[in-house]
Amino acid sequence: MDPLSGFLSSLIWWLLFFYLIMAPQIQYRQLQLARLRILRDLSRKRNSTVITMIHRQESIGLFGIPVYKFITIEDSEEILRAIRSAPKDKPIDLIIHTPGGLVLAATQIAKALKNHPSETRVIVPHYAMSGGTLIALAADKIIMDENAVLGPVDPQLGQYPAPSIVKAVKEKGVEKADDQTIILADIAQKAINQVQRFVYGLLKDKYGEEKAKELSKTLTEGRWTHDYPITVEEARELGLDVDTNVPEEVYMLMELYKQPLKQRGTVEFMPYPVKQEGIKTK
Repeated sequence: MDPLSGFLSSLIWWLLFFYLIMAPQIQYRQLQLARLRILRDLSRKRNSTVITMIHRQESIGLFGIPVYKFITIEDSEEILRAIRSAPKDKPIDLIIHTPGGLVLAATQIAKALKNHPSETRVIVPHYAMSGGTLIALAADKIIMDENAVLGPVDPQLGQYPAPSIVKAVKEKGVEKADDQTIILADIAQKAINQVQRFVYGLLKDKYGEEKAKELSKTLTEGRWTHDYPITVEEARELGLDVDTNVPEEVYMLMELYKQPLKQRGTVEFMPYPVKQEGIKTK
């Protein structure tokens, strides 16, 4: 191989290597800029500080291992920092898409949101389960898509719901339960009481003491499974004040959090009507 051919071959390989390394970073940067543009437009339109907490469960990690994202301490640190830096005389819009997560992190976010002097609004375009619901309850206004859902906030101890642990010991009888189960039931009852008190504290100013007590009990007592979807209609039947006027920009933003392009999607759609050259639509 002559020197020129060797140089060109080496150059091609280096360019290919550079592309493989830099292309994903460039694409991600473009995605970030697109998100920031929408957030800026939404902030100006609503005259508010806009914060997002969006967790995608369907993301696939290295070697095909699923990576599930939940509310973490890192999330609470970031959101608390954003709330602290927000103007005290301006509203906050918090966009949430999450399956839930750590009670500690969710309660920190909820408390910070409740303590903000101006109006706070939680926007749920798809779902805010468990800890996400806890945060939504702290807002002055809950805004949900007509098909979005919230969830119960009953605490979970490992793989078991706390209310179910307490119920199992009561039905079986303390004298028939082993020491470990009795201790677990004691912890479970404390966890339920703690979350009930916290939810009551979030709601009493907005709904009054009696309604706040009722809601805090309903959402934590284990009436449903932990993944039970509380629809807009059911949330209103429970007595929650829910609005369904989700800003269009929120849907545009969610489009930028889709599964990575390298992964094959399972859902596709074609907007109607389809207009193509040579094809007439009625």
